[in-house]
Order: sequence, then structure tokens, then C-alpha cells
Amino acid sequence: MVSFVNALLYGVGGIVMAGMALLVAFQEKLVYVPVLPGLTKSYSITPSRLRLIYEDVWLRSSDGVRLHAWFIKLFPDCRGPTILFFQENAGNIAHRLEMVRIMLQRLHCNVFMLSYRGYGESDGYPSQHGITRDAQAALEHLSQRTDIDTTRIVVFGRSLGGAVGAVLTKNNPDKVAALILENTFTSILDMAGVLLPFLKWFIGGSGSKGPRILNFLVRSPWSTIDVVGEIKQPILFLSGLQDEMVPPSHMQMLYAKAAARNKHCKFVEFPTGMHMDTWLAGGDQYWRSIQEFLAEHVRKKKESETSGNDN
Repeated sequence: MVSFVNALLYGVGGIVMAGMALLVAFQEKLVYVPVLPGLTKSYSITPSRLRLIYEDVWLRSSDGVRLHAWFIKLFPDCRGPTILFFQENAGNIAHRLEMVRIMLQRLHCNVFMLSYRGYGESDGYPSQHGITRDAQAALEHLSQRTDIDTTRIVVFGRSLGGAVGAVLTKNNPDKVAALILENTFTSILDMAGVLLPFLKWFIGGSGSKGPRILNFLVRSPWSTIDVVGEIKQPILFLSGLQDEMVPPSHMQMLYAKAAARNKHCKFVEFPTGMHMDTWLAGGDQYWRSIQEFLAEHVRKKKESETSGNDN
């Protein structure tokens, strides 16, 4: 009996040690994937390939890291909403251009696409602290532009980008008009147990029932569930119910947390939407949902002023 208990304890200890080793050595490679297998870090195409009007933008993050971005307009003097677009964890902004092309046409907007540090032509190495700084630099740039309506800056984030966008939106209630989250996780702590099931007994977010003894090893927790409840701006949640990467229950929990304090939240489900193709699978409903959200919460400056004067 004693030997069995000892073996069990050794087994559990081995699992814990293996989990610690994986987290210490490979977590950045799991969370951030700037280069897709078989491809290079450089952009495969630029917006000009899709005949889009764009500007190469170079920024400096607050810690001095040089960042690259594309600012894309539907037409030169477009004064519609400006979407600050934050991508998923894998690949670079060039891989999102087809979706952005349709976004421009359907929403009549501008789109600012930031390359996180370590992605595309941006310098540095990705980390939660660093990417949070990068997102702030992008917003500061947009807020200082004179060729857009700076009262209509909308943050859009998919997956990891949703975690980035949520932090930025919370920190800037006076600069971000609204937030759109698509297929975003509650936290990397919770995703660790999804990607590596044995870790769910040792790592977890604020709602986890496990001991969470390895949480301290996670350098990029991206705890969106703890951020979203503090956001005051309107939030649109877009959830693909066939998401094979992030369990759809994560989006439901994010919505519940936000809606408990924020009356301007809307949740839209897409039955056939997967992690990367919800915008395609959703079809017209996907774009109508965003159009209606923007029309309700991100009105033109003149309309807002007129409404205020009438009141």
C-alpha cells in the first residue's frame, strides 16, 4: 500500500514537473506564432495587391520598439468609423487582408492594422507587457490624426486580438468608442487546460476550481475575463459555435461578465462559424450585426451633437 502511494505521489510530481518544464520552455511559442509553418516572417502580399488605398505607418512603442502598421482607407477622404484591428496569434496582418477588404466595403470604414512586436516587419519579441504597449502606441497615433473622426475609433479583436483589444479599451474610455470581440478566450490560463488537458488541474483562471499551483509560471496570462467586466464602452460579441480552438463557452462567460455591469453589450452567435472563418460562415448576418452595432453606438459626430442639443 505504501509503495502504491509513493508511486502515485511520484507520478503526480512528475506531471507537475513536466508541466513546469513545458511552460518555462515553450509558452511563448504556444501563445505567439508570428511565422506559420512553411512560410516566412515577411508579408506574403500588401494591400496594393488587392487594390486598396493604404499607408505604411511606422511607430515607436513606449519602450522604444519599432512597429509597423498599415492604415487602409476605402477612399482617400473616408470619414466613417476607424477600426483598430488586432489579429489572432498566428501569422501576420497580410493573412487578414481579404477579410479587411470586405470589412472596408461592408462597413464603409477605415482600418488600422498593427503588427505586434516580433510580427511582420515590427521589431522585438512578443510578450503581454510589450503588446499592450504596442496597442497603446497604435491608439495614440490614431487619436492624433486629422484625417479621421477620432470620436469613432472602434477596437476589433479576434482570439488573442480580443484580449489585446479588451485591455486597450478598458484603459482608454475617452479614446475608444466601442469594442468588438470575436472568438476570444477568457484567459490563457484557461486555454492551457484546453490545449494541454493535464494542465487544467494545475493552471486556471479566476473561475477555475483547481489548485492553480502553476499559474505563477504563465508570463502572458491575458485574463480577458477579469478585464471585460470593467469596460464601460459598448461591446459586441461575435461567437462561432463550431470554434475548434477556443471553446464557445469562453465567449458566453465573457458576455455574462460584461453584461452584468454594462447595459450596452450584444451577443451574436453563428452556428457554423469556426475559429478563423466566422466572418465567412456568418455571411450577411455577420456584417449586418456589426453595421447595426456601429449605427447604434458609434454615430457620426454631427448626429451626436445634434442629439445632445435637442436634449
